[in-house]
Amino acid sequence: METGILLESGTNELEILEFTIGNNYYGINVAKIKEILTYQTPTPVPNSHPCIEGIFMPRDIIISVISLEKCLNLSPSADTSKDMYIVTNFNKLNTAFHVHSVVGIHRISWADISKPDDTISTPDSGVSTGIVKLDNRLIIILDFEKIVAEISPETGLKTSDVENIGARARNVSPILIAEDSALLSKLITGCLHKAGYANITVTMNGAEAWDKLLEYKKEGNVHEKVNCVITDIEMPQMDGHRLTKLIKDDPDFEGIPVIIFSSLVNDEMRRKGESLGADAQLSKPEIGKLVEAVDGLIGIKA
Repeated sequence: METGILLESGTNELEILEFTIGNNYYGINVAKIKEILTYQTPTPVPNSHPCIEGIFMPRDIIISVISLEKCLNLSPSADTSKDMYIVTNFNKLNTAFHVHSVVGIHRISWADISKPDDTISTPDSGVSTGIVKLDNRLIIILDFEKIVAEISPETGLKTSDVENIGARARNVSPILIAEDSALLSKLITGCLHKAGYANITVTMNGAEAWDKLLEYKKEGNVHEKVNCVITDIEMPQMDGHRLTKLIKDDPDFEGIPVIIFSSLVNDEMRRKGESLGADAQLSKPEIGKLVEAVDGLIGIKA
């Protein structure tokens, strides 16, 4: 699926595909989408998760089908005449999501996306990463990584990779994290702590991380406060690519490495990150490699 947005760098914009389930409107970042296909009845798989409808084989790859209406506990639809498959690729995994209709693609700014509060999206049970209003419709952007990880936990962060590192000395090099998922922030911080890193500051999006950097810049102690930045790509208010561009374009932050740690790291997005000056780019299941990247970049800096 080709879109021009993937070739641009640091615009703080994204394209979302709007789709429906019942009478509700939802969205997904186009960067996650591999293709959109007409619904076909999948082949059931015995003893699979209740949200797995089955499998289908559009070409030479077997793909699991996830029913979003079941994941979201919505009433089933009897009419499948307009149903579609949104085939995604993230975290190095191909998955098809069964939706009721596809509305269209919208180009928007991350600044226009609101973070849902804890009354509608908690770290443990929420599946929304953001909400945007378009033409008097509220579109809920779903956390597809969390949906997949709850069905198949091994697709999430591989924390066992860090547990296998073994005993390590305490390291007080300051690390700044930009990650909008409270659950992932907790897991990433916990993994870094196990790896010996004890001086970690967590922010909820790129805008908060940038404000923190500007605060340190004003105080004149940027390099004492930050030795490395780890950022997600998808975040409300400011995405990780925009944050990377701002850091790399400011001479006051020269020498501070930026690691992009995101489910969206594929070949195309990797080229975009490279053009912005990212020092390392890793897919989210590779938490062990994240520690290795931090070790290398902070070691180089020292």
